[in-house]
Amino acid sequence: MALIEVKNAIKTYQTGEDSFNALNNVSLSIEQGEFVAIMGASGSGKSTFMNMLGTLDKPNSGSYHLDGIDMLTLNPNELAEIRNVKMGFVFQGFNLISRTTALENVELPMIYKGIPEDERRIRAKEALKIVGLEKREDHMPNQMSGGQQQRVAIARAIINDPPLILADEPTGNLDTKTSIEVMEFFVKLNEEMKKTIVLVTHEPDIAEYCKRVVRFKDGNIISDEVKK
Repeated sequence: MALIEVKNAIKTYQTGEDSFNALNNVSLSIEQGEFVAIMGASGSGKSTFMNMLGTLDKPNSGSYHLDGIDMLTLNPNELAEIRNVKMGFVFQGFNLISRTTALENVELPMIYKGIPEDERRIRAKEALKIVGLEKREDHMPNQMSGGQQQRVAIARAIINDPPLILADEPTGNLDTKTSIEVMEFFVKLNEEMKKTIVLVTHEPDIAEYCKRVVRFKDGNIISDEVKK
């Protein structure tokens, strides 16, 4: 069974009297352990598709199953629980809480899960060690570089051991050298920690790190290439 199974997804937006399909009968399966790049120009449908995978939006018709669960039948509280347990999110803008330390930022998803403070602290320290930031635990986001902030975000994304990592332009605010460092961490997550990763990017150099590239155009998947 695929980890992600999307079938015949249609997402229609209304603009005044006009409407358009941001997703046009899209079907896609992603197996556990894949590392997939989603590519396409602005308006291609890739962001709408990513929002649907993250259960932040729903299609007007079609189906979406994650780990065998029908996402379109769940209520908001159930979806929030799914996001906290089965998904980790990494964004272009890092989305760290500015007035809390790196360690406290990483702990946050565990607070929502009800994990005791002592265990949270131990697990957050270990996650920061995995991304090479064990010496930055007490630093605030404004005391860290962009690459360090993104590594904190990666640590936060993996802290509840979700099977799926969704990354939306994770290198968009980073220079080339730092982008390479961050992508090497994603490769490690995929190959060593066996995480399934779906990563939106418009940069071919970043997509090279992925094992499969799916391209969108005008709400349609126009190519789906698995690298040999």
